[in-house]
Amino acid sequence: MHIPDGFIPLWQCAIYYVILIVALYFSQKWARKNLDEKMVPLMAVLAAGIFAIMSMNMPIPFGTSGHMVGGALVAIVFCAPEAAIIVFTLVLLVQGIFFGDGGVTALGANVLNMGIIGGFTGLYVFKALRKPIGKYPAIAIASWLSIFLAAEAVAVEMWLAGTFPLGAGLIFMGLYHAFIGIIEAVLTVVVIMALEKLRPDLLGWNRKRRVEDIDTETGEVAS
Repeated sequence: MHIPDGFIPLWQCAIYYVILIVALYFSQKWARKNLDEKMVPLMAVLAAGIFAIMSMNMPIPFGTSGHMVGGALVAIVFCAPEAAIIVFTLVLLVQGIFFGDGGVTALGANVLNMGIIGGFTGLYVFKALRKPIGKYPAIAIASWLSIFLAAEAVAVEMWLAGTFPLGAGLIFMGLYHAFIGIIEAVLTVVVIMALEKLRPDLLGWNRKRRVEDIDTETGEVAS
C-alpha cells in the first residue's frame, strides 16, 4: 500500500501534503489536550507494532504493495482519528527516509490513505456498529473496511497519477486487501481484547475526558 517516490506527479503530491498539513494541525491540537504520561508510551508501542506489520509487504499487480495497516486499531484505542494521523506520519516518515518503504514526496498520500482514511473509517464505523451488533464484531468490521477502503484509495490515486489503470488497480488492490483485512480484523480484536483485560484505563471509551462517550444522563462511560 506504500506509494513510492515517482509514482505520483509532484503537483499532486503537493495537494496531498496540504491535506496532511491541515490534518496535522488539528492532530497536534488534539495531542496537547489529550495525551498524557499514560498515553504517550501506548502510542509509541502501537507505532512500533505498526512499523513491524507494515514492513511485511507483498507485491500486487497493478498496485503498489499489500500489507496490514493498523489505522483502525490506533483510532479505536484512542477514540480519535488524530492519533492515527500522528502515528502514521511518524512511522511512514521513518520508513520512507531510512528504509525506502514508501516515499518522502508521497508521504502526504500515504498518510491520507493509511492514517486519515484508515483512522476515520475505523473509528466511526466502530462507533456506528458497536451498539447494533456488539463491540468486537464492530471492531472487526471497522478494521476490515478501513484497510479495504485505504487500498482502493491507493488505486484511485495511482489512476489519477496516470500510473496504473483504474479497473485493474481497484480489482487487485481490493482483492488482496480483502484477504489481508481478515487478518487485520482478527489482530485488531485480539489487541483490544488484551488491552481491555489488562489495562482498560488506556482505552479511549473508558477515559472520562472523552466527554462525547459519556452518557450525560447516567454519568457512565459508554462501552
